Order: sequence, then C-alpha cells, then structure tokens
Amino acid sequence: MKADPKGVLTGEHYLDGDHACAEGGLAAGCRFFAGYPITPSTEVAERIAERFPMVGGIFIQMEDELASMCALIGASWAGAKSMSVTSGPGFSLMMENLGLAAMMETPCVLVNVQRGGPSTGLPTLPGQADMMQARWGSHGDYEIIAISPSSPQECFDFVIDAFNLSEQWRVPVLVMTDECVGHMTEKVVIPPAYEIEVVPRRYTTLPPSEYLPYRPDPDMVPQMIKAGDGYRIHTTGLTHDERGYPVMSAECQEQLVRRLVEKIRLHADQIIRFEEDEIEDADVVVVSYGISSRVAVRAIALARKEGIKVGHLRLIVVWPFPEKRIHELAKKIKAFVVVEINYGQMVYEVERCAHGQAEAILVPHGGGWVHDPADILEKIKEAAR
Repeated sequence: MKADPKGVLTGEHYLDGDHACAEGGLAAGCRFFAGYPITPSTEVAERIAERFPMVGGIFIQMEDELASMCALIGASWAGAKSMSVTSGPGFSLMMENLGLAAMMETPCVLVNVQRGGPSTGLPTLPGQADMMQARWGSHGDYEIIAISPSSPQECFDFVIDAFNLSEQWRVPVLVMTDECVGHMTEKVVIPPAYEIEVVPRRYTTLPPSEYLPYRPDPDMVPQMIKAGDGYRIHTTGLTHDERGYPVMSAECQEQLVRRLVEKIRLHADQIIRFEEDEIEDADVVVVSYGISSRVAVRAIALARKEGIKVGHLRLIVVWPFPEKRIHELAKKIKAFVVVEINYGQMVYEVERCAHGQAEAILVPHGGGWVHDPADILEKIKEAAR
C-alpha cells in the first residue's frame, strides 16, 4: 500500500466498493469505527480494522447494531469523526439510535450496503429496498441526508462527502450503496490529502460561561464542544431547550423539532445533487440511483438508437429529494421511468413531485440481481407512446 505519512492511501488502486468506503472514511478523518459483521458490508469493517492501526484510529466490534450506533454517538461527542456500516436487518436495529443521533444533532456516518429482503432475505445478493426506511425508519419528525454511489470511486468520494455534510449540518448521514457496488472492483483514484476537502467540526469559540449546546447559528445549526474540554454538557433524546435540558411542553417541541426539520429543508438546494444527461429534448426521463443507474445507461442508449427522445436523471443525494427539479421536468415531458431494485419506493416520490403533470412508471425488480436493460427499454417505449 502506498500511503502518506499519516497513513492515508494515495494514487491509483483497484478496490471493491466496500474497501473504497473504508478508505473514504479514513481520508475524511474518521478515527472511530464501531460495528457488527453482516453480509455484504463486512469488508468495510475488515478493511478499517486493518488500516486503523496505521492512522491511530479506534476500531470496536460491538455486540450488536444497537450498541454500534450508540458508540458512534458517544465517540462523536468525545470529538471523533465516527462511522459504522451495516446491511438489511442491522439497519433495522440501528433505527432507534439513528433517531437519537438526529435529536442530539450528532454528526456521524452510516453506510448501508443493501441486500435483498425482507428479514434475512438474500444476504449475498443486491437490493435497493431500504430507501424509504433510510428516510422514515425512526419514529418522530426529523431529517437526515442520504447519498447513493454507483461505483467504487464514488464509494470513496461520497463517504468523504457524507462526513462533510454531517459536520456542516450536524446530522447523521447515510451512504446507501448495495451489494453490487460494494463487491465490484474498479480503479479508484485517491488524491493526496491536501487535494481533499475536509469540513472541520463546528467547535465553539465561546467561553464555557456563555456557551449553550443547542443555541443555533444563523443557519440553524448549533456549535459543538468536545467532552472533557471544560464545558458543561447536557444532551438527551428528550425534547430539550438550548441548554440541552428536558422541557416537556408543546412550545419547546415546536421550537426544537421545527429547527431539526427546517435546518435541512430550508437549505435543501445547497445539499441536493444529481446528474442529468440528454434531458434537453427528452420526452421521457429515466430516474435511477446506485447500481440501477449503470444498467439504465444501456437501456437509454438502445432507446435513443430507436429514435426515442429519452434522458437520464441520476439521483446522487436521494434525501433530501430533488422535488423542484422533478416538478420542473414534469411540465416538459410525457413520463418518468423509475428504475429501482424494489417493488416501488422512490417512484412514489417522483409521482408526488410530478403533481400529476407527468406519469411515473416503475420498472420493478425484487432483488437478487440487477435489471435486464431490455425490461427498462420496454418501459421507456411504453412511456413514449
């Protein structure tokens, strides 16, 4: 391994997506990992366990996924950039403490290498059926950010982005990859550390006598401190005031939870990312994310050869959802064709945001493998009629 003096790899490497996620975490400054082995995500943990001694990181295999998520929260409040990885059933177990992280405004990153479900399902084969769970899996009102890579290179890049977003907005950020992307091996270019943008934690400069843990800055995000630095900390999953103290009232709930929601919703335009191709003259737009985007490219090329005007909208940040762009496109096209490895999840967001101005047609797949491009092509033809 070619590594810089701090132990971070540089140069060109052939890595699978799981290992690239691990390297992205290291490059972003992650120095605490807590997790529990689960297929097909275990390779992320194995790589980090191998690499952390080179960078001074702490790796803990916890007793389960509930404890793993708790450990991330504690480590983050102690000053570490923290990360975990899971799949399917483990993701379900993490939901309660994902909500705790959202309520405590704890920056951390969780990678979900999706597989076929429900329950134990298909541990070694791909799925994309955790997308709505990513957004709504914990109870109550809150907002998270989720990002979806389609290659090992993007696994590296997007994990860095996830850490940066988590620090900027003080939310848990999810990297929603899948077994195909996690286990495919491709060239991954890792630039020198000085070329990688890393967002630092928003530590307060106020003295302890003036600091309140949940008093927000103008962008609605509070400054943080590190446990042990001489500041009094009270943080809880209960509804709390700016001191962090529990307050059981509708007024405090309104003030706190509205801010948790609006700090993301009101800044969604700064967070949302997507890629477009051949949209300008399109009558039909294919919407996809993750591994399904790579399969959709072939179907779109075949449709174009047959004279069908079809474009491609690839979701990169999937939550928050690009509502405005879908609405804009719906006014100009006949239909959206939504490609995802499930029986309908993000397609309902497309349908909602289209406001009835364009049809949303799902190309479903139950999991276990990727779509046949011919099936996507058939739906494109149906949409173009």
